[in-house]
Amino acid sequence: MSKIRRWLFALLWVVGAGLPAVAADLDAIKARGELRHLGIRYANFVTGSGDGFDVELAQGFARHLGVKYTLVYTDFYNVIRDLLGKEVTVKDGKATLSGEFPVKGDLIATGFTVLPWRKQVLLYSDATFPTQVLLMAPAEAPVQPIAGGQSLAADIEKTKSLIGKKSLLVMERTCLDPASYGLKGKGFDLRPYTKNTNINEMVPAMLAKTAEYTLLDVASVTLDMQRWAGRIKIIGPISEQQEMAVAFPPDAPKLRDAFNVYLQQIRADGTYDKLVRKYYPGIHHYFPEFFARLK
Repeated sequence: MSKIRRWLFALLWVVGAGLPAVAADLDAIKARGELRHLGIRYANFVTGSGDGFDVELAQGFARHLGVKYTLVYTDFYNVIRDLLGKEVTVKDGKATLSGEFPVKGDLIATGFTVLPWRKQVLLYSDATFPTQVLLMAPAEAPVQPIAGGQSLAADIEKTKSLIGKKSLLVMERTCLDPASYGLKGKGFDLRPYTKNTNINEMVPAMLAKTAEYTLLDVASVTLDMQRWAGRIKIIGPISEQQEMAVAFPPDAPKLRDAFNVYLQQIRADGTYDKLVRKYYPGIHHYFPEFFARLK
């Protein structure tokens, strides 16, 4: 190799190394030989111990593609930036992207709720898990769980009315963002939890008197009702039933489609149901219609 060619090669390598990595679609990931899974320590989706519902789901997908699996830990405030290389800002329900950052993963699989503003910037797979946001209180709180009525919409309004002037712990830019459920700008005493971005900390923070009530999703509730048995109670629903799914960059449709094929296969052979029962025993009783639809 001539001196000029070596110099050009070195220059291109240095310039390329300084640029943010770009999102990869299916062919690029197969060529690279690695699938990078962006995961957040949350509920039993990503436990932090190398396993979890979404960890095993993504590991199986990597095997399906015939590539190496790598788990990349992140948090709810940075996960979209780590996927797209762009910072996301949400105002009045509209998401905008800005900046240039390194791309650290190829998909988000972490109990990631499908929210309208997220759909503006991400591609979602078919649903992987059901969810719903609930209002939680300490067991000794002077408020009683609602009696279910004839409609979920009515139950939600009744639950919201019980918040009154009590302080409510929330976490913005997650599934517990009050703006997603008509709670922002309505006179509620909202207390954003900013100590960290781990939803697992919401109940301990409430019990430590950070706020009188907290929002929590069903997946977390099923675990926290055991972890904090006798110390917390469900008051009622804050949201309609929702769905979680795996998120992909908008320029990776082939990767998303390949995941959907894989998901259909593991639903058909029973692998998916085994994962659900392993990490969320009893969840079928909360959402019978969702799981019946998968059969």
